[in-house]
Amino acid sequence: MNPRTTHVDHELIQAAAHVARTRCRGDHHTMAAAARARDGRIVTAVNAYHFTGGPCAELVLIGTAAAQGAYDLDTIVAVGDRERGVVPPCGRCRQVLLDYFPTLQVIVGADDRLRAVPIAGLLPESYVWADHQLDAD
Repeated sequence: MNPRTTHVDHELIQAAAHVARTRCRGDHHTMAAAARARDGRIVTAVNAYHFTGGPCAELVLIGTAAAQGAYDLDTIVAVGDRERGVVPPCGRCRQVLLDYFPTLQVIVGADDRLRAVPIAGLLPESYVWADHQLDAD
């Protein structure tokens, strides 16, 4: 196993797949995401597609988790509807996830190649917003 990968949380994948199968309907909701909070809770969400750029499931999940008091996420996965399986986060989601949760693990890959990788590994040489903020002194 690659030292930068960690254990794959299959319960998390199953939770996202269940939401994708049972809650995604039509063109408005096509992706589901599930994340495990540091306290062990699983939070789920779906995307809100709109031609103007509605939020991805991962972004909806950040707000849903906060609404439930889960501010520290450990691992996240996105799953497509119609049995599309695990889908990696888009570029915007990668950047937001890195900024909110710099130690987050992201489940990526397909079938027997599933793996959990650090969010920073999905954005090599990334811009880290917090590193570029001026001190308030």
